[in-house]
Amino acid sequence: MLDGVTRRFGTVLALQDVTLRVRRRELVALIGPSGCGKSTLLDLVCGLQIADAGRVALPDGERTVLMPQGDTLLPWADALDNAALALRVAGTPRREARERARAELDALGLGDFARARPATLSGGMRQRIAVARTLLSGAGVVCLDEPFGALDAITRAEAQRWLTSTLAREPRTVLLVTHDTEEAALLADRIVVLSARPGRVVADIAVPLATPRSATDPAVLAVRERALAALGVDR
Repeated sequence: MLDGVTRRFGTVLALQDVTLRVRRRELVALIGPSGCGKSTLLDLVCGLQIADAGRVALPDGERTVLMPQGDTLLPWADALDNAALALRVAGTPRREARERARAELDALGLGDFARARPATLSGGMRQRIAVARTLLSGAGVVCLDEPFGALDAITRAEAQRWLTSTLAREPRTVLLVTHDTEEAALLADRIVVLSARPGRVVADIAVPLATPRSATDPAVLAVRERALAALGVDR
């Protein structure tokens, strides 16, 4: 996917010689210090930026979709139509798109808010709607930038379980940026750790554990400790 990629912004070197291979239908979590280029990496994969050196390549015909930080919902549309937006853009008939979107909102505990406008919803609710919209796009490569960062602990755990079950039902290739090492250990097939800027790959941790996972599982805790050690966090 990325081969020796470097990205600069003027005199700032954001990413340096990053090589990242991602297998089809694999969920790779990207962690690292703030400002290390994680969001830039997602932009490069989705073609929103161009590398200054190196190569970004996707399988022929593979579509990508990005959920950036922030929900970017349409303020004039209700929750249901926001969740169905990607399906409608892809040409899905309105009734079918809304039915599929409603099923995801129900799974996320938002069925009672389907007719609500974004301004009347909490940040966490809007974030969940945006994640549902992103996955409903049908793209083969899904890039999620801190998708659950605005959620409280209980809602975040529920959203993580929903993502796991959704990907089990409809597998995709996923790049997930997160600052939460527990979330990475719970969701990912691999955890890729980037250094402080300029971002470089300093660890690639396999997570050969079946999903769903429990945060109290000693094997999950061990993966989290490895990720923290790679980040240079003393415990």
